[in-house]
Amino acid sequence: MPQQPNPDELFRQLVCQTCRYPRKSLERRKGLNKLIQAIIKSDRLWRENTPYYEDALQQTWLYLCRNLCEADTAKEKYNPERSRVTTWLDRYLRRRLQDFEISEWERNKIEISLPIADSENQNDPIDNLPAPSDIPNMLDVIRDWAETDSDGELRNIHIKGRSELTCQLLILRRLPPETDWKSLSEEFNCSISTLANFYQRQCLPRLRRFGESQGYL
Repeated sequence: MPQQPNPDELFRQLVCQTCRYPRKSLERRKGLNKLIQAIIKSDRLWRENTPYYEDALQQTWLYLCRNLCEADTAKEKYNPERSRVTTWLDRYLRRRLQDFEISEWERNKIEISLPIADSENQNDPIDNLPAPSDIPNMLDVIRDWAETDSDGELRNIHIKGRSELTCQLLILRRLPPETDWKSLSEEFNCSISTLANFYQRQCLPRLRRFGESQGYL
């Protein structure tokens, strides 16, 4: 009975075989699927029990498909001389998990801090207390900061090849009452993953820094 190759050797073989085929070909898709299944079976990727792990994992598989043989969304394609394919994917997966963690933290902070009216909270007596007249509404301050964009940073940072999809636009559209990702995707003909990834990488850190500078976070 022939000896089975160890997982790392199997991965190298599958990567080499897969990348021989043209992109978008049936053979390439089959090769990518075999590689993904082999990696799943090996149980060598980072795992953690978080509600957003599966979303981060799906983004990781997409990253693999787009950047294994050619660099579509990364600066360079996967280089087997530098690292194992599982090490390469682990780094990306951990970054996405960190993005989701930051996004969750930001969302919870904003939900706690901002006076968002909804049917569940309308009868909360705290909501009926008048705010001091000399303290600006936090949401208004954030919106004014994004709209004014005094240094032009938010207007100048945009999704690659889509100059209209700026940090400024997405921050404003995602402020309460936020526009959902599906509606934004349809409006701008841009995938939800592209919009959400850009928001997590470029918009949230700037929103967080502003919130910290104002003492909101």
